[in-house]
Amino acid sequence: MTDFQDRQRGEEAKFAMDEETAFKVAARRNRLLGEWAADLMSLTEEEADAYKKAVVQADFEEAGDEDVIRKLLGDLTAAESDVSEADIRTKLEEMTVEAKRQLMGDS
Repeated sequence: MTDFQDRQRGEEAKFAMDEETAFKVAARRNRLLGEWAADLMSLTEEEADAYKKAVVQADFEEAGDEDVIRKLLGDLTAAESDVSEADIRTKLEEMTVEAKRQLMGDS
């Protein structure tokens, strides 16, 4: 019985670690996306810092990436940047890879 309980605890710990890692990757990715978009909108350093935080916060509106994509598309369109939804989705994938790479480098 102890082996089963140990195994179950191990699986629960791995699940918790995987969830924490996924959260960190998403937060870092969103911050990188915010930095990219802030640069496209020619924001000041202070505005860019606030914007990066706003992009991270936008991800808490609903599950998945659609809330972040919607925010970026709306803000970039309002700033008259020539960026499509497809461009944002491509950048999201690139920044996911970059966020994972950065987190692996931090470990």
